[in-house]
Amino acid sequence: MAQDEVFVGVDVSKDWLDVAVWPAGQTGRVANDRAGRSELVRRLRRLAGLQAVGFEASGGYERGLLKALLDADLPARRVNPLRVRRFAEACGILAKNDRIDAAVIARFAATLPGRLAERNAAAAALAELVTARRQLCEEMTRAANQARLTEQPLLKRLARSRGQRLSDDIRALDAAIAKAVAADPDLAAKDALIRSVPCVGPVLSHTLLGLMPELGKLSNRAAAALLGVAPFDHDSGRFKGQRRIAGGRQSVRDVAYMAALVGARCNPALAELKQRLQAAGKRPKVIVVALMRKLITILNAILRDQRPWATT
Repeated sequence: MAQDEVFVGVDVSKDWLDVAVWPAGQTGRVANDRAGRSELVRRLRRLAGLQAVGFEASGGYERGLLKALLDADLPARRVNPLRVRRFAEACGILAKNDRIDAAVIARFAATLPGRLAERNAAAAALAELVTARRQLCEEMTRAANQARLTEQPLLKRLARSRGQRLSDDIRALDAAIAKAVAADPDLAAKDALIRSVPCVGPVLSHTLLGLMPELGKLSNRAAAALLGVAPFDHDSGRFKGQRRIAGGRQSVRDVAYMAALVGARCNPALAELKQRLQAAGKRPKVIVVALMRKLITILNAILRDQRPWATT
């Protein structure tokens, strides 16, 4: 790191933004509201050599900060809370409070490389709609389970009624998501490319556009790792452990799982891979993961090359 490079960490909570500057060690706090974020932007603009402003995903409380940073053309970087916590432990920092967390985030941003957030209002709006749809689907599953398993007639009736309302809400969200994608030329073009692949429908396509917008700009291995289907080594000396997948974006992986199962029947590339792995004696779970990895690399290449399935 060059001596004149500056990194800022922000610990986000519902009411406050705790701020730390690395390597100077300066700290501060502003309110997590419009006035406080405006004050923070003014302070950040006065920092020479600012490379990144890091902050953790905080259940939505970070959205206002992200928007303020992007509107001000400041380098915003959203970081993984688990990685930051493990980084703190590796540095011997066991204490935890808002001020310490901000300093750890700043040091993490300075030490480990990462991608800066990009301005894409349409993709951000789509991500919010897609996330809301996923949450409603989870609620509908719970309502269906309650209606099926409970013995009280009143509870069954209430669960069925709740399930119907949720189903209506999901249909309304599907229409809103489709409208949002069609209204943006870039999203519409990517949607057409993604859905040219047999087994990929609107749910997976919209999920990828909203929750994995990096697709098409990554290497195949990075795309698989981001989805959480890249096998990692587990070796030491003469010991050769079993490769395992880890991490990734579960909300995207859950949808890709269903698409991979369908693709094993209707997509020739996935069907051939499944047959080959079955002939080699691979376990069913290993096969499904391999199918998801194959599918995401196909989609990554299609978006990267801007060529639909029929011409690849």
